[in-house]
Amino acid sequence: MGVNNQSFIGLNGRERAQAILDQGTYRELLGPFDGIESPHLPKQNIVPQSDDGVIIAGGLIAGEPAVVISIEGGFQGGGIGEVSGAKIAGALELALNNHKKGVPVRPVFLFDTGGVRLQEANYGLLSISEIGSAVVALREYTPVVGVISGNVGCFGGMSITASLFSYLIMTKEARFGLNGPEVIEQEAGIEEFDARDRSLIWRTIGGIQRHETGFADALAPDDVTAIQRAVQETFQKKEKVTSKTEQVDFYRHLLSKVDPSEKMAPYQFQELYKATKNEHISSTVSYSLNEVPGSMPNSRGRVWINALINDEEADFEIPSVLYKDALLGREKVRYISVVPNPYNRFLRARKGEVGLDEGWAIAKHVREVIKEDRNQSPRPIIAIVDVPSQAYGYHEELLGIHYACGAAADAYAAARLAGHPVITLIVGKAISGAFLAHGYQSNRILALKDEGVNVHAMSKQSAARITKRSIKELEEASKKVPSMAYDIESFASLGALYELISGIQPEQPTERDVQTIQDILTRAVEDVRREGVYDLSSRLHSEQARKAGRKASLLVRGELEKQWNI
Repeated sequence: MGVNNQSFIGLNGRERAQAILDQGTYRELLGPFDGIESPHLPKQNIVPQSDDGVIIAGGLIAGEPAVVISIEGGFQGGGIGEVSGAKIAGALELALNNHKKGVPVRPVFLFDTGGVRLQEANYGLLSISEIGSAVVALREYTPVVGVISGNVGCFGGMSITASLFSYLIMTKEARFGLNGPEVIEQEAGIEEFDARDRSLIWRTIGGIQRHETGFADALAPDDVTAIQRAVQETFQKKEKVTSKTEQVDFYRHLLSKVDPSEKMAPYQFQELYKATKNEHISSTVSYSLNEVPGSMPNSRGRVWINALINDEEADFEIPSVLYKDALLGREKVRYISVVPNPYNRFLRARKGEVGLDEGWAIAKHVREVIKEDRNQSPRPIIAIVDVPSQAYGYHEELLGIHYACGAAADAYAAARLAGHPVITLIVGKAISGAFLAHGYQSNRILALKDEGVNVHAMSKQSAARITKRSIKELEEASKKVPSMAYDIESFASLGALYELISGIQPEQPTERDVQTIQDILTRAVEDVRREGVYDLSSRLHSEQARKAGRKASLLVRGELEKQWNI
């Protein structure tokens, strides 16, 4: 195509994929002529695209078999829906199968995405959790390499996915963060982040800043040949990489040195990061500003962890993440719950959000279990979920909240892959990146049937702003596309729930309620062990998923496997 020695950013998604592969080796899988489109967009009078904005290409990189996944940012902002998400997850799962059979394949991901496609909402979140799971598993066999260039950059749940990668290459023109500037402004106000200040945006989340603070491994010029070379060099490294989301002690230590009461400039974070890299890191971190001054507000997350540990006192290192080892039936399990802390040192994480400290603390408490159980039967881990969102704020983006959320997701996925039954119990809200971090990597998801139990990708106000619709228009669309709705019954229709539990008082459970939940948790743990499958495939094979909820996901995976010969 004559794309050498020119701007990489200026290419479309298909041209970028071709540019990464050795000349003449590009072969597209599930391309436009296969005609698999989103079944959910036409119901909203949105014209679909025949490849759903994702290009999967096989070929060679430096003479070795490779698969390149490229997102077309020009279609729906590179948002991830059911079909596009299934193409990505399916390709990574097939690459993983290759490695398990002793047939290596080099995976490269070209990001240009705003995250979840809000017109398909919960399908996007489901897909992103499955993509993340595949990345964590595949990373054990081969480097998983990502490129973030422009024009969209990498945001939302896909920034959490990118944080899991072995290597990330960025251009200085790229942006990389969990919450887009417009969403932060909507949720926290213009004084927190002015979405019109382009200079502020690039100083905070641009390629140079991300490289200088270790969130990107290489900074490449916007040149096709330079990016080709950078990708090839990552596969030439001999040492096994420890992903940043596994470096829990380092990042908790780094954050302990931050005083959020003073606004940190980007250059100050660069200096702090570089100084901390050379220090001895302890696994014990104390936060003098995170002490509990008195009684704490109640929440469903607090109510249910207390109830399930028989009203013993939960443990914590930070007051917003409670954990406890307690008996479930005859075996010990670890319960983890995120709760509000009105005295949280990070202002934007005071109402039960998953913030910087919360994500890394969850990761610590999960990885402790993996380490402690290495030579014995892996104990179950129960994630009690009542999280209204991730934290939205300037410090959160500067200091890498996408990596904090990624660390939690990584830990849960690692525990599951190590044989720990990971069970999620949704008792309240399960929203956006917070749910991706805390709960979405589990073997089984349970939820209370209650109007206060919601699952979604974003608040209604922010979703309306991003999609340029009114809240009323969003609510009307959700009647046609259940994945856009917030209520738990609509989410259940997608087939990802192990059980939707009726007749429970969510805010003041009785002894009988608690016993009922404990019995169901026990059954879920037994079901995981009986099945003996520790990936997320059970979500695709439930009766509800096969009949209706995940029909497009299953179709895409099936057709992709037929064409796969990498």
